[in-house]
Amino acid sequence: MSLPRIDPADYPSQLAAKVDKFRQDFAAFAVPAPLVHQSAHLHYRLRAEFRMWHEGDRVDYAMFDSADPKTPVIIDAFPAVAEPIARAMPVLREYLMTSPPLKRKIFQVDFLSTLSGRLMITLVYHRPLDADWEAAARELAAVMDVQIIGRSRKQKVVVGQDWLLEEFELDGRALRYQQIEGSFTQPNGGVNRQMLGWACQQVAGVGGDLLELYCGNGNFTIALAPQFGRVLATEVSKSSVKAADYNLEANGVGNVTMVRMSSDEISDALSGGREYRRMQGVDLASYHFSTLFVDPPRMGLDEATVDMARRFPNILYISCNPATLRDNVAALHDTHEIRAAAVFDQFPYTPHLECGLLLSRRQAA
Repeated sequence: MSLPRIDPADYPSQLAAKVDKFRQDFAAFAVPAPLVHQSAHLHYRLRAEFRMWHEGDRVDYAMFDSADPKTPVIIDAFPAVAEPIARAMPVLREYLMTSPPLKRKIFQVDFLSTLSGRLMITLVYHRPLDADWEAAARELAAVMDVQIIGRSRKQKVVVGQDWLLEEFELDGRALRYQQIEGSFTQPNGGVNRQMLGWACQQVAGVGGDLLELYCGNGNFTIALAPQFGRVLATEVSKSSVKAADYNLEANGVGNVTMVRMSSDEISDALSGGREYRRMQGVDLASYHFSTLFVDPPRMGLDEATVDMARRFPNILYISCNPATLRDNVAALHDTHEIRAAAVFDQFPYTPHLECGLLLSRRQAA
């Protein structure tokens, strides 16, 4: 994909084109008019990765256009990144220029920030990290008041801690999330808050219990849990499960059970398949599931998970890929109809569009 041209004047027309395409793609399923959730036009990305380009004594941030992948595009400023990252970029570059232990063979810089203003910087190298590097990194962390992570082949050096604590308000609740370096986090924090708010509105008053797949660090879990009697949440990533456990405790959420299982494993367990050691102590028969919540990767739901979804009165589906979402909706169309729709512009100035659907079981004729 080509590098985006970030111009706020173009934003309304670009978003309108994406929304029109969503309507056309789902017209066959009688999709209701979607609620459109805009992004901030600038400084919306909480995550960013840049290659570091060495030219003589200089080192610069660089990106590469897919149309010319061998030619670096030097980045002096990148208006998409959140304010903490934008402020840190020139400071870090100048510091690297004056610090041989930090500059030598640096290959990449990853930034992670939060809506609450915290910042973590990961420096990636094509060389082992030694005591001189660590001493310089500790000085950098103190000067910039940030968390610093160093990475090279089979090596990770943490200066301070390798996670940030995100904090924001949602519907009168103060929510807190541990975000671990290297684990998935939502890139557009403002739009993520809108996604959480919309999801909570769709299930308000539904009651019963919730099954959540692909729960990650508990981003949606924490927000949705008060709407249900109990929640069974699944995730396969060990670091994400660890973060989710932390987040449940930090937010005082006591009605969630976490299990580290894949979607096909939980589908098999619900179908009465083999016994899973990781399900010990979980009495599936005692749950009264009213709702399935899914936020899958780009490939969407596999066939086994789609078959499992048919059993649920309500399916709340967040998708980062409208094409696979459309395929899943088509597979469910004989049992479920779309009751509500929303689009979330997580990635302005690109073709990508996040979508949300509430599907409910069709009433017998």
